[in-house]
Amino acid sequence: METKCISEINLRTDNQVTKKNKPYYENYIQSVIPIEKNALEIDHLSFDSSTSIKSINSIRKKELCKETVLIMQGGGSLGAYECGVYKVLEKHNIKFDIVAGTSIGAINASIIAGTKTDTPALALEDFWYSLAENSTSSYFSDELRSYYSSMYAAIFGNPNVFIPIWLKPFSYYSYINSNYIYDLTPLKNKITEYIDFEKITTDSSPRLILTATDIQKGELIKFDSNKDIIDLNTILGCAGFPFYGIKWTRKDDKYLWDGALESNTPLKAILDSSPKINKLVYMINLFPRVQSELPKNMLEVWHRARDIIYSDKTRANVEIYKSISEYIFLLKEMNEIISNNESRLDFEAKFKFKEIQKLYNKLAVERGAILEKIIRIERTERIHFLFEDVDFSLKTIKKLIKQGEQDAELEISKQKCEKPLLLTM
Repeated sequence: METKCISEINLRTDNQVTKKNKPYYENYIQSVIPIEKNALEIDHLSFDSSTSIKSINSIRKKELCKETVLIMQGGGSLGAYECGVYKVLEKHNIKFDIVAGTSIGAINASIIAGTKTDTPALALEDFWYSLAENSTSSYFSDELRSYYSSMYAAIFGNPNVFIPIWLKPFSYYSYINSNYIYDLTPLKNKITEYIDFEKITTDSSPRLILTATDIQKGELIKFDSNKDIIDLNTILGCAGFPFYGIKWTRKDDKYLWDGALESNTPLKAILDSSPKINKLVYMINLFPRVQSELPKNMLEVWHRARDIIYSDKTRANVEIYKSISEYIFLLKEMNEIISNNESRLDFEAKFKFKEIQKLYNKLAVERGAILEKIIRIERTERIHFLFEDVDFSLKTIKKLIKQGEQDAELEISKQKCEKPLLLTM
């Protein structure tokens, strides 16, 4: 559910709160604004005959005009790391207004938003253990286990995730001329076991934003639970990775591939979908951006190139957003100064100010969201193997979940040691 703030409510700012109408404003404000545990309660406000809705705006604004966002990337079996991170975030009672993702991140986000239980972290962990395969020995070294599990999956598939078309009843046209190699029917069945699609559209669930790639137009397609119907095909459309032979999905009149082909970190899709409210973003990065050692062979060359392609690319955009945020803040300050002194303007100046305000509203109000902070939880790796993201062995899934938990705990401890964030509102 999208967080609202009083400044967005269409009320006249000159309405006064009196003893007679105080209950009306209390009930109205509480009905349209979700009061969080630590938010300022209406009862704590001191009402008198001079109190206006505008003054309530300024008091409540900092508490309520912010959305907490979780972004999850695509990365095949590496998505188990995201599960570990989310377990810790839930343990620390971090609530999200928006969960977003692409590829396996879209599946994780959908389980969080649409879980059939009241404990999304446990449901997500159970989902990942249900995907794990036991054919690979847990006694293998990390290197050998990754090689064996990925090669086994390439030939025989994973009965809980995908099956190769050559294991289906033989037909020359079934795979010789096929435009895909692996069938996701097992994954489809798993997803329906864990997701209540009707729940995704309710106010009790966080807003869900998923991204896919339109094959024909080469454009990013976003799905927003506030506007769109999120169903099984929506989720599968976000996870069809063509380089691994996964079939595309038809959704309405569009043919969809993995959203990671356009962007593996769908931050822009979130800002486009919710452009008014400030954001505190938790971002889980599955592909290391920094690697000090150089690749030793061609497999490691391809692995490193793959990591760079799908690692977080939002840093440059964030710097641009920071500059824009500074301009927006300056515009707001200037607009407030002029508004408070509008009575001193002559007729011509007032007319020009009204015209300028139209553009101001478009720039600073309709698209005035500020990225207050981005908290990145980043996976590191000791082994550089190209097909690590198809290693679904049970031991690897357990290790990835554990690594995600450890990294999330470290990052949360680091955040607690930092100075409180000063909001530019």
